[in-house]
Amino acid sequence: MTTAEAAYAPRVAARASRIEVRGAMQHVLQWGREGARKLVLLHGWMDVAASFQFLVDALEGDWHVIAPDLSGFGRSDWQPRGYWFADYLADLDALLFIVAPDAPVALAGHSLGANVVLHYAGVRPARVGRLVALDGFGVRVEGADRAPGKLAAWLDAQASAPAFAPYASFQAVAQRLMRNDPRLAADKAAFLARHWAARSPEGDVRLTSDPRHKLPFPTVYRLEETFAVWRRIVAPTLFVAAADSNVPRFLDPDAPEGSDPLDVVRTRVREIRDARLVTIADAGHMLHHDQPAAVARAIESFLA
Repeated sequence: MTTAEAAYAPRVAARASRIEVRGAMQHVLQWGREGARKLVLLHGWMDVAASFQFLVDALEGDWHVIAPDLSGFGRSDWQPRGYWFADYLADLDALLFIVAPDAPVALAGHSLGANVVLHYAGVRPARVGRLVALDGFGVRVEGADRAPGKLAAWLDAQASAPAFAPYASFQAVAQRLMRNDPRLAADKAAFLARHWAARSPEGDVRLTSDPRHKLPFPTVYRLEETFAVWRRIVAPTLFVAAADSNVPRFLDPDAPEGSDPLDVVRTRVREIRDARLVTIADAGHMLHHDQPAAVARAIESFLA
């Protein structure tokens, strides 16, 4: 059986377009009825907008869902100067004034996308009506003493451009996705492979995202700055954690053996004035792939 024959068949068809955002073209997928309530979704690192197809198919309400490929990911334009977190906020700000200029929107993100929407809701509180963070709770705290080494590592990395290894086929890409997420069904992996990768002029298959996303960050992460932004969020906020995600342990690698890994998450959630936390069972970090129906129920119940 070929990858195409095995691929997941979407229940709700996506409409693809390219929209100019801050001087660059952004690939945007839209599902559902024009005029229905808008739900804007932002994907995670090394992911694409099509990653939300399974979640969209599980939604029961009348929605107009909008999801861009973030800058340098998927089929959106690459940036010659690289990628900075603040640019994702600026891109989202510009996109929302194109697709939802008149009213606050329901905004959700996964992983990197969750951190983007959380920051956006803190700096543009009037633009966000409801907020959902899927397995994204900030990143690991770093001490100021790491700043010189991080900047030096970033400078060193500029000397040679990173690259992704080619794949022999889309099936090989699908197999990699299933190794990364053992819960991912083969048909969903085959579907995602066609959106993650494309046939190159040389005949092999390569990831469509810009490999410069692999470059190290030159700055340290300061939790007090993140909390200062989050405390300005006024939108009711739902944090959705995956029961088997590695993210909580990443955030607090020194947590005592046997402690609840979600304790660090609960500490962070409390920084937002109107926030709640739910957990999706039998799901890893890619919870919208592993349990799309459960994630859809959590989102729709909250947005209702």
